[in-house]
Amino acid sequence: MELRNEKIDGIMVLQLSGRFDAYESPAVEQFFQRINTDPLPYVILNLINVNFIDSTGLATLTIGMKRCRQQQGDLILCGMQQPISIIFQLTRLDTVFTLASTLEEAIKTVHTLETKS
Repeated sequence: MELRNEKIDGIMVLQLSGRFDAYESPAVEQFFQRINTDPLPYVILNLINVNFIDSTGLATLTIGMKRCRQQQGDLILCGMQQPISIIFQLTRLDTVFTLASTLEEAIKTVHTLETKS
């Protein structure tokens, strides 16, 4: 899996590609651990190039969401391919996470959430 992060419009965006499984989850977990030392209340996770996710990947995302929400922010997931989207629907995680279809929509969602807080 490839992991890249960048700030877009003042928002941290983490871009993943490939498989997001037990082998690859530690790198994402380390990213979310840094949130505790460098407060980033809103993070966008772009899953456009993720073609597989397992339960460890889902657990890692849940940890990331919890850390963002502890800082009065949120983790916004965007760009899910259909197989990933189906997993979120089957596990009902689509009702727990803030989801956006595209990166642009996710950025707009963050700006909307920031103005409400």
